[in-house]
Amino acid sequence: MSTAVAHLREELDKAASLVQTARRLLATGTMVDLSALEGKVRFICEQLAAMEREDGRPLLPAMETLIGDLDRLAEAIHEKVEPPFPLDPV
Repeated sequence: MSTAVAHLREELDKAASLVQTARRLLATGTMVDLSALEGKVRFICEQLAAMEREDGRPLLPAMETLIGDLDRLAEAIHEKVEPPFPLDPV
């Protein structure tokens, strides 16, 4: 595994950790600042885009996991912002 791939795997692990932390905080009602996560995901995407396909292939499972985690975080945020059922007007 090249140094660039190893470094990017570390960044993917850090992003996954940030997503898990954000989901835990959100579940407790704590406000979550996602700016660090946004920057990290942007960096990962830029690095992957610059790689040769074969170099990035070992990172595919970690990327798929991160995308799934981000989708679940988005759903959790959506549920907090918009309740699952409409509120009756008073």
